[in-house]
Amino acid sequence: MNIKEKAAYVRGLFEGLDMDDDKKETKLLKAIVDWMNDVSVSLENVNEDVDDVCVQLDVIDKDLAEIEKKVSRKCNCSSECDEDCDCCCEDDEESYEVTCPSCGEKVCLCEDDLMKKEINCPKCGEVLEFDLDDYCDCGCDCDEEK
Repeated sequence: MNIKEKAAYVRGLFEGLDMDDDKKETKLLKAIVDWMNDVSVSLENVNEDVDDVCVQLDVIDKDLAEIEKKVSRKCNCSSECDEDCDCCCEDDEESYEVTCPSCGEKVCLCEDDLMKKEINCPKCGEVLEFDLDDYCDCGCDCDEEK
């Protein structure tokens, strides 16, 4: 039973007592029951308003999260990253920056991009090739030439 239902139940009990309306005690109890009913209605309205505010706050929170993601995007590459950027700069893995010899564009690459051994420059389309055969591949991160 919610508060409004409990107030209605108490009102029903009071009305069922069939007390003399002219007595002071009856007037006092009637005033208390009326006041309790008013408080329960007000409280129900407040609860509905709080529920509405919570729903709106959830929407605002989601919108703010999207804005924060766009504003706080810290990209290590020189290109302007957008939602479609696949430069790996936001990932936890290490990133590498290479410069296109044709147009001078700096391109940020992750290890997966390097393992492909070639990519197209996002600015001019020039094929950028990577020869990793001369480097240590023992997994020790020593970056020593063979």
